[in-house]
Amino acid sequence: MLTYRYLIKGVVQGVGYRHFVVKMANQLGIKGTVRNLSTGEVEVYASLSEERVRIFENLLQEGPFLSRVEEVLRESAEGVGPFEGFSVLF
Repeated sequence: MLTYRYLIKGVVQGVGYRHFVVKMANQLGIKGTVRNLSTGEVEVYASLSEERVRIFENLLQEGPFLSRVEEVLRESAEGVGPFEGFSVLF
């Protein structure tokens, strides 16, 4: 399993983005967390298999209908976790 931290920029708060991420992660069997940041961005930690990385990143870029994703940044987060399921942090 690989673990990454994603930072999603754009219109991603107040549009159902966190709920969308949880739903997609659960469908793909990905574990981790998602939360809004005070900067207006969304932060995602995800533990996933190598074959799921591209699929998940495409979904993060797409976002829900009302979102407008401008950028998805990824960095390694090895050593973070382990996660049980996928949850929203407040």
